[in-house]
Amino acid sequence: MNIDWSPLIISIKTAFLSTLITFIIGISISYIMSNYRGKYKGVIDGLLTLPLVLPPTVVGFFLLLLIGKNGYIGKLLLKFDTNLVFSWTATVIASTAVAFPMMYRTSRAAFEQIDSNMISAARTLGLSEWKIFYKIAIPLAWPGIIAGIVLSFARALGEFGATLMIAGNIPGKTQTMPLAIFFAVEGGDMKKAIMWVLIITFISIIMILILNRWSENQQRTIGKTNRREYR
Repeated sequence: MNIDWSPLIISIKTAFLSTLITFIIGISISYIMSNYRGKYKGVIDGLLTLPLVLPPTVVGFFLLLLIGKNGYIGKLLLKFDTNLVFSWTATVIASTAVAFPMMYRTSRAAFEQIDSNMISAARTLGLSEWKIFYKIAIPLAWPGIIAGIVLSFARALGEFGATLMIAGNIPGKTQTMPLAIFFAVEGGDMKKAIMWVLIITFISIIMILILNRWSENQQRTIGKTNRREYR
């Protein structure tokens, strides 16, 4: 059987890039939101979390309204002869949109667990907000951030609905593994569907094992640190 491995390559590339984007944007916004005390915090938090609870096809529809030919961003890009719909870039956008809440929620929870006295002491010592962010907040919240990275990667890897809406199913271009599974089943090619199911399941298990191993190592490190402090 002649196997086309492009869905695997496209899925891995898309998941890695979307995870990188969600990491950069997610930890920045989650840190800001963890310190924000405005009256609209609940509304903003709800909007940022919305892709987590909405059906992926609905997320894809909203993205289509933004970047489609008749969308606000789409019309602007058309002036530069650029069309994002039905392109690999669209798969990255879709995966980023659905994976972002994973990174945001997990990182925000990690930032909120930081002792506020440490942040206040750093401000008293004259550290800028930027230095407090990357020298104190990120290292202390790192276990939670790692969990967010793993969960975001897994979510991006398994994205289906939003990708189908704005990127379509173009073999060798936008066809990811979830899309390949769906259309293989629809076409009656169960062997191909099973193959992709096993591959994506194996990758997902590896990601879960990495997360569990990291958590165990962190617990051992924290335990050793606490024992030294009590001696």
